[in-house]
Amino acid sequence: MSSRDYLKHVLSNSRRATNPGDEYWDSVDNKLYKNVLINGTTSTNLELLTTRSQSVPGTNNIGYLNIPQNIAPFDYTLVLSDSGKHIYHPATDAVARTYTIPANAAVAFPIGTTVIFVNDTSGVNVSIACTTDTLMLAGAGTTGTRTLAQNGIATIIKLTSTKWIISGVGLT
Repeated sequence: MSSRDYLKHVLSNSRRATNPGDEYWDSVDNKLYKNVLINGTTSTNLELLTTRSQSVPGTNNIGYLNIPQNIAPFDYTLVLSDSGKHIYHPATDAVARTYTIPANAAVAFPIGTTVIFVNDTSGVNVSIACTTDTLMLAGAGTTGTRTLAQNGIATIIKLTSTKWIISGVGLT
């Protein structure tokens, strides 16, 4: 529920929570309310949840609280579910690998998609390539396949439907 939705559900029903910070579950309305102060003096009840199937405030996790890992000890092409993850080249794989960002026509990642690459090896590089989209090195503005050195880390962000930017440590 958006903040605008929260605000349009402001109530002043006295049978709800009465002290700022108090929460009240109304089993008749099947809604959770929290008492808040407005302008530092007026107390009112704000509707937080509309069904019991939603999580209780303070216990729900919004967004990633970590960066999920996808271990790839092989040449690998990103898939939509890699969004928000890190692609990990493990230390146990002593083979240089190529990780490929597919063309927008093949996999339409949403603009803003972010993926992190980690090369945890001490002896080989990882190539990060785009099939037909543009991969631009941050700062330099140059385009093309990038090399991620041993113990390097790089982040890509999708800027437009066919343009990605990459930055990191150990990246050329």
